[in-house]
Amino acid sequence: MELPVRHHARRFGKSKYGLNRTLKVVLDFMVVKFFSRYLVKPIYVFGGFGLWSILGGVAVISYALYLKFFEATSLIQTPLPVLAAMLFLIGITSILMGLLAEIVVRTYFESQGLNSYNVRKLQNFEGNQ
Repeated sequence: MELPVRHHARRFGKSKYGLNRTLKVVLDFMVVKFFSRYLVKPIYVFGGFGLWSILGGVAVISYALYLKFFEATSLIQTPLPVLAAMLFLIGITSILMGLLAEIVVRTYFESQGLNSYNVRKLQNFEGNQ
């Protein structure tokens, strides 16, 4: 149902909608998108980031070892071992945060008596409906 609306020109003040407000709208959009995709499975976000971080750490330490053994570069001269350790630890922490988030989400749905999923269609099911 549509209702006719009369728009009047602004008589007092000025618009508060500027670049600052646009940034807030973009951040709100990101939150809504995150909740619509990953509310039920936060491990997809945290675990994916964690795995990429661990892979980055492995790549960095591999490069550092290549420099040490084939280029005769001392590991003390580069920040690569520290970077590799940080990436690895960030990855492990992220995966553990994803597991904690999974526990919190499941606890929430169970406490509310809700399912974290919807059955769209029953197929090859002969039970009571």
